Amino acid sequence: MLRQIVKIMVLVSALLLMAAQPSLAHDKYTGVQESAKAVELREALRDLWVGHVFWVRNVALATRLGDAGAAKVAEENAVKNARAIADAIGPVYGKPAADKLFGLLAGHYGAVKGYMTAAYAADRAGKDAAVEKIKGNATEIAVFLSSANPNLPRETLVSLLFAHGGHHMAQINAFAEKDYAAEAQVWAAMNEHMLMIADALGKGIVKQFPTKFQ
Repeated sequence: MLRQIVKIMVLVSALLLMAAQPSLAHDKYTGVQESAKAVELREALRDLWVGHVFWVRNVALATRLGDAGAAKVAEENAVKNARAIADAIGPVYGKPAADKLFGLLAGHYGAVKGYMTAAYAADRAGKDAAVEKIKGNATEIAVFLSSANPNLPRETLVSLLFAHGGHHMAQINAFAEKDYAAEAQVWAAMNEHMLMIADALGKGIVKQFPTKFQ
């Protein structure tokens, strides 16, 4: 059953990659002349967002294996990574905006961790409550980003962030069942999805502030 759900998640991610607006698709960079500063921003955001799923995955896996020390280090780095993602928008939107995003990312991590705790305890009600928190937080992030940048449509961001939350949940479910083959599928889809989100943000920023990236 879990592997069927994972396959559906992977398919949904692929459909989102094809259906997202051209301005948000990371493969649309191909053939487009980018400035060195735009490339630097894109690659930095990619590293940061892949770092997000890397460290959260480590928290989930270490917790499942009962390695409290490894989970602690992973969580510390997940927080550092969230701060770095938030600070990346500071140069164009200012420190208050960066602090706001950090708070929203902290909420995202907290909701995902809540889902993890409930999943590992086989707490169905807890999982359902965490799902609502993940969705609510995703909507908050989408509203924040779309309000700051008109090149980032709210509904598109909501869809992308809902899918991202779904990846976290599918990954945690796979760890809960010790189905590492299913988790490997989720991890591949999750990484691809992170590149898309990073590129969406980077391209949106460059389009909004073209003179800063000449």
